[in-house]
Amino acid sequence: MTAPPQLNAALAGCTIVIAADRRSAELASALERRGARVCRAPALSIVPNADDEELLRRTRELIADPPDIVVVSTGVGFRGWMDAAHEHDLSEQLTRALSAARFIARGPKARGAIQQAGFAAEWVAESELSAEVAAHLLSSSVAGARVAVQHHGSGSDGLDEQLAAHGAEVVNLTVYRWGPAPDPQLVRRTAAQAAYGGADAVLFTSAPGADAWIRAAKRAGAVPGMRARSQSGRLLIGAVGPITARPLDEAGLVTTIADRGRLGSLARCVIRHFDETGAAPSLRTTGGTLSMRSGGAVLDGRFIPLSGTGVKVLGALFDARGRVLSREELARTLPRAGHKSHAAEMAVARIREALGGAEVVSTVVKRGYRLAVEVV
Repeated sequence: MTAPPQLNAALAGCTIVIAADRRSAELASALERRGARVCRAPALSIVPNADDEELLRRTRELIADPPDIVVVSTGVGFRGWMDAAHEHDLSEQLTRALSAARFIARGPKARGAIQQAGFAAEWVAESELSAEVAAHLLSSSVAGARVAVQHHGSGSDGLDEQLAAHGAEVVNLTVYRWGPAPDPQLVRRTAAQAAYGGADAVLFTSAPGADAWIRAAKRAGAVPGMRARSQSGRLLIGAVGPITARPLDEAGLVTTIADRGRLGSLARCVIRHFDETGAAPSLRTTGGTLSMRSGGAVLDGRFIPLSGTGVKVLGALFDARGRVLSREELARTLPRAGHKSHAAEMAVARIREALGGAEVVSTVVKRGYRLAVEVV
């Protein structure tokens, strides 16, 4: 398979885990064009309800008795509902039935799906919280209003009950359900990579998906390592919005939230983090400005691939930020090397060779090695 052309190499050497099912191919493509290696490891799958008899029954109810208000919770769910109507020859009838309705969107992605279907959102909950949707609708009377509510895969989150308690007639529409992880072993493996230096970023696009992935990471014992790496800046935890970030925040991870709640914005957020002026940690050494990637090092903007052993040893020196590490300490970063200091010496020699003689790693006689950090 031919690799997509790279627009630039800002993500060269980065391994990025996309912990999402929906539209992950689009996000992966944007990152791969910048040089990243992408692994898709969703902890949940989307199970469409296109042939669900209950969904079709309620769609026909809305065609016969059109709603006054349509609440759209997710873009993928609303598009799925429109697709299901089209597949069952109900599209034109449903469009007519919804033509006079007021559309309320729970976030920018929901608004985009409404616009794509040819409607216009009257109001958008920028926080993406159902509580904000409820507060907006209940700020004026909904008594007697017929309200269609399209839910996300986890079902109702209390909105239906609040509207019904204030006199609304609510029609519940669940267009897809969350299913199990397509590959649970892959989820556990990528969680371990994120915890122990084999991944540079993990990206999330939904709160249920983030919650399920974090629960799998906890079972694998990976959360403490992820927490430490995210706090040091060596692991980017990216979320498409604040609701998606909530399970990550609760796990104590340092989270970066995309500016506009869209996949393109999330991709740009990752690229900015790892480019030369981004937030990824770097150190000025006598051999140049150094930053680390899971696949090697970046020295003065040039990516230099290293072996797994080289990444472990140079990464330990990088994290020490100029403090001397003994050969024994470096050897302990290499699980298959045991405590043999000779393995550390060989690793340092190979790192120096890969760096082309740049003065990055210094030998401290009778003590060990240190990163040749410039004192500013």
